[in-house]
Amino acid sequence: MKKMKFMTLVMSAMLVLGCGTNAGTGSLLGAGGGAALGAAIGQIIGHNTKSTVIGAAIGTAVGTGAGALIGKHMDKVKAKAAAVENAKVEEVTDANGLAAVKMSFDGGILFATNKADLNATSKKSLLQFCYMLKSEPQTLVDIQGHTDSTGTDKVNQPLSEKRAQSVANFLVANGVPSSQFVNVSGFGSSMPVADNSTAAGRQQNRRVDVYIYASQSMIDAANAGTLQ
Repeated sequence: MKKMKFMTLVMSAMLVLGCGTNAGTGSLLGAGGGAALGAAIGQIIGHNTKSTVIGAAIGTAVGTGAGALIGKHMDKVKAKAAAVENAKVEEVTDANGLAAVKMSFDGGILFATNKADLNATSKKSLLQFCYMLKSEPQTLVDIQGHTDSTGTDKVNQPLSEKRAQSVANFLVANGVPSSQFVNVSGFGSSMPVADNSTAAGRQQNRRVDVYIYASQSMIDAANAGTLQ
């Protein structure tokens, strides 16, 4: 019954946000008018399937050549991200099938236990991240906070949200345009990446993930063949 209700909700959201394009499935984390609905559905998906949809809905198809240009550009973004201290960097794919970059920051480096205030060590890394984002104005960003399974959802869920928001607030305060952020959310302990039964696993699960992906303007430039 829960699965049927969930699928009905997702299908309804897809009808509201519009059909996907030839580039992929489209995104439930929409920008503009669909942003609020997209964010809500994104969190529901995260809590139920241990995954979430990354990317903004696009209005145009992306050809093979344009996709390759975006991939090449994202290689440059990944190289810049790799220079940021205390961040784990990997290549991922967004909801439109386009190359994107994921950065994971250890929550223990960013925050004191059970706190959402950034510590001095984290600010150095995040300042480096600020410079990187400001050099890539055609990218969009999602920020997600996560905790380990210690404690209850009543504590973990708001803590994960506050930590994600703290990172976003710091980036905006240091010059990153707020328009670059599509979704800032927390998922509590619902999306572990490691075994919560071990101390090492719990440390990996206490994290803030940042996803960097192509905006509509980057896609348009790629389709026009002008993206560098």
